[in-house]
Amino acid sequence: LIELRLDYIEQNERDAALGLLLEHLNRAYDSIILTLRSPNQGGRSSIDAQARRSFWRSLADLPTNWFADLELDLVNEFARANETTALDWRQVICSHHDFNGVPADLEKVYARMSATPARIIKIAVQANDATDCIPVFRLLDRAQREGRETIALAMGPAGIVTRILGPSRGSFLTYGSLDDESATAPGQLTAREMREVYRIDRIDRETEIFGIIGNPVSHSLSPHIHNAAFEAAKFNAVYIPFEVGDANDFMRRMVQPRSREMDWNLRGLSVTAPHKLTVMERLDWIEPSAKEMRAVNTIVLRDDELHGYNTDAIGFISPLRGKFGSLKHARCAIIGAGGAARAALWALNSEGAQVTLFARDPALAEFFARQFSAECKLNADASFNGFDVVINATPLGACGERENETPVTTEKLRGVRLAYDLVYNPLETRFLREARAAGCETVSGLEMLIAQAVEQFKLWTGREPDAEVMRAAALRGLNE
Repeated sequence: LIELRLDYIEQNERDAALGLLLEHLNRAYDSIILTLRSPNQGGRSSIDAQARRSFWRSLADLPTNWFADLELDLVNEFARANETTALDWRQVICSHHDFNGVPADLEKVYARMSATPARIIKIAVQANDATDCIPVFRLLDRAQREGRETIALAMGPAGIVTRILGPSRGSFLTYGSLDDESATAPGQLTAREMREVYRIDRIDRETEIFGIIGNPVSHSLSPHIHNAAFEAAKFNAVYIPFEVGDANDFMRRMVQPRSREMDWNLRGLSVTAPHKLTVMERLDWIEPSAKEMRAVNTIVLRDDELHGYNTDAIGFISPLRGKFGSLKHARCAIIGAGGAARAALWALNSEGAQVTLFARDPALAEFFARQFSAECKLNADASFNGFDVVINATPLGACGERENETPVTTEKLRGVRLAYDLVYNPLETRFLREARAAGCETVSGLEMLIAQAVEQFKLWTGREPDAEVMRAAALRGLNE
């Protein structure tokens, strides 16, 4: 099934090429949706109402396996005039889009659309937070009860969950673009991602649901990693990104069994910035190490309780154990004083390493020094000669505006045995290049990402995942 967005084609070209285009698509696809979207409903061209009317009135009879997507205003107009035009109402999708948010009268909008003769209803709203998806799922539940064929989804990165879970909850279909450049709505995944990463055709009501909450999360590699591991283990589960602004509200309305407004098979969550501390208020039990770190990055639902863990520390230390064996008395320098530095400090302290923290913020440096018994320096502009390990726990070098930055240059890294960058995208950061030029061994942040994901998978499923499958999936994600 493919949708042809005719509003992306200029009118003079549309009229000339439509016949040949449809003939080609009909040979390549089992079914086609024709859409001529109006500007106020997200259309690309400035086509007016009269031109839309004329187009649908002039259209020759459609093959029975084709659909026509008409906006609610046009459906009502044709219905009032008792016009079927060339269209059979059984082939009509009556659509409505709201790019401002989720309207308070969403149920009334659905009722008005349900009263039309169109076979299928399509409602798309803008989600600004994952909790905005709750009314969309309620709508699908209602449509199922009433036996009304409906497409319901939330647009934007926060609405991705509706695109992935929609069909398993009764949505007539979901949308995926041919590639990143041809997306026709915000938050639209590619058809390849839908099939290969999320395995959407295999999701059902029994599928166990996992995901990552943060803000932003749309570029996280975790869906690639965990979905590949689920598939390799033949585990009926899916892992979804949840863009969450208010973690307390999300936990209350979508996660906590006693208060959530979603009837779904949620089994566990990864937690990333900025919510690792906030979610702790909503948990029934937290492992002691996570309490000490004041950060939870993994939630497990067990017997209607929420249990919190931190796998960042073991994820961080695992690659170093592989290089050093014992880290007792190893001289380690950490650059940075954020959440990643906290996990690294806790892990190194637990191994008996001698840790020096280099930070810009005096208050944070003092706090970390007291909590973790680390030596603190307020300036990283010094030689690291004599350290066994230097760790970049800052975002410098991460993909984006600061990709060509590094906290330390080659000259300051001479004499260091190993440089460890907690940034994983790009795979080779400037920090690692500078370290290699200084003769250091290097470890990418991808190793920490995989190691902590392995621990998460074990907590959720009780199974040992294939770490190489996870790594291969992460590398594919990085190359996209």
